[in-house]
Amino acid sequence: MYDESDDREGGAGEPTTRRVERIRARGHENVSARHGSTFEVTTDDFLTPAGDCILAIEADRAPADFDSTFVDACRDEAATISMTIRANGYEATVTGRGDPALTFDDDRSAVGRTSEYVDDRTVMVEASMAANGVDRRLVDALADGADAEVRLVVCPPERQD
Repeated sequence: MYDESDDREGGAGEPTTRRVERIRARGHENVSARHGSTFEVTTDDFLTPAGDCILAIEADRAPADFDSTFVDACRDEAATISMTIRANGYEATVTGRGDPALTFDDDRSAVGRTSEYVDDRTVMVEASMAANGVDRRLVDALADGADAEVRLVVCPPERQD
């Protein structure tokens, strides 16, 4: 079970440096998660079989909706960004990094990439896996149309002063 205390870092009185964004979405019968270099969550309300990187549709938020402090933290190439998607008791976590070129301007889709390519939809680069690496039990739950919770977390690098 997800516990919001997971979003806090450090002990009592220590500042929280992690930033969190949450998205609610749902699966679709055409979720196949076969793409080898990207994964995606989209606000679109449809999915064709060609969308083999898409894990969930009808997202209630897109990168353009994210808080500016989250976006700014993601623009550090030393920042660690993770995305966890949960549905029907299954979950997968992908970890990547930030990049100064990230814009978070897209109002439809959040895309994670195993490469260093950046466009308006990109929310992380050098991701630890693509859609084809997601646990097949989670993919099956999403293909059955399960509701999904997506949690993006950015951890800025430790600063040495």
